[in-house]
Parts: sequence; C-alpha cells; structure tokens
Amino acid sequence: MTDVSTEPLSVTVVMPCLDEARALPGVLAAIPPGYEVIVVDNGSTDDSASVAAGLGAKVVHEPRRGYGAAVHTGLEHAATEVVCFIDADGSLDPAQLPLLVAAVEDGADLAVGRRVPVSRGVWPWHARLGNLALSILLRRKGLPVHDIAPSRAVRRADLLALGIADRAFGYPLELLIKAARAGWLVREFDVTYGERAKGTRSKVSGSVRGTARAIRDFGKALNR
Repeated sequence: MTDVSTEPLSVTVVMPCLDEARALPGVLAAIPPGYEVIVVDNGSTDDSASVAAGLGAKVVHEPRRGYGAAVHTGLEHAATEVVCFIDADGSLDPAQLPLLVAAVEDGADLAVGRRVPVSRGVWPWHARLGNLALSILLRRKGLPVHDIAPSRAVRRADLLALGIADRAFGYPLELLIKAARAGWLVREFDVTYGERAKGTRSKVSGSVRGTARAIRDFGKALNR
C-alpha cells in the first residue's frame, strides 16, 4: 500500500469498450475536468475507436476479448498516480468519480461504487440476484461492500502489485477478494445506475446467457 500524499492526485479514467460508439459522446462529455481518459477498444465492430479518438481520448487496442483483459491493458497504459475504472455504455456517471478519488486521497486503498438504480428495469432480476449472492460472500470475508465494484478508484502501483490474474468477467471479484486478503481499506459509495445509451446492451446483465457466463468467471475467481 502506498503512503497517503498531501499533493493533489493525478487521475486517469480507464474505459473498457466494446461497440459503444453511441454512448461515448455522452460519457466522455461527463468526464471531470483535468482527468485523462484511456478508452480500451476490445474488438469493436462499430466506430468506437474513431469516435473516442475524435473526442480527445487516448485509444488503445486489446484484441483479447474480456473485461479483465481490457481493464488491465488500460491500467498498464496509464501513467498517473490514481486510476479510475468505469463502463463506457452510459449507465454510470463519470461526474461521480471525484467522490471515489477523494476517498483514496483521504487514505482508502480502494474506493468503489454501489449501484443505485434510477428507475425500475435498469438492473435485471438475474443480475441483481447474482450480485446479491456475491456481495454477501464478500461481506463474510470482511469487506463492507454491497456491489462488485462497477466503478472504482485505486492507486495504480497498488493495483498492479495486487496481481489480478483474471482477464474475463471475474476481474472485479478477484480484485475485491485479493484486496480483502491484503487488508486494504475499502470504502463504498452510492452511485447512480441508469439506462445505457440507446442501441447498447450490457455484456453481462443484458441477457441471462451473459449473466451465466459472468457467474462462471466469478467461480474461477473465487478459487484463485
């Protein structure tokens, strides 16, 4: 764990991205001033990469399909003290990231978001149920969380040292489990969870199949 600095933190926002061209303009417009952005294109078949670059984001490409692969590639390319992670589909508000960054600045090793739906139907029942089961497991391990960290802020060096191995959907769960083992101070904050941009769909909660695939990856993460 890194000593707390009294200097303002420099921040990069990493966004894993797969076919999110329609969402990117709104998401990038909401990035807090002064934050750098890395959009990690994970094999998009639309214009995601060119849209992101045209709006001023740094774009890197990760051909290996998987949330963890995209996130880790973005982490490696970041050059700032703190790195935030948020989806590129418009369901989460980047303007709330400074709340998480402030917690890291105040001494937390990891600050994470707890999704609070803004309306009925934005969080399907099968995804809610799976998240509930995993969050109960994490609390039993001593982590005071109620979600599997859809958005997060952490010091880059600390996260690299944690050695997350999962390169698929199990990445967030493995991160939280290893954070608990390492004795990290984890703080959780409510963040709004809304509808995705028109024409986009969650790769996890957007279908029962996607949720089942995520549960498979979560099971692997639990056994690491």
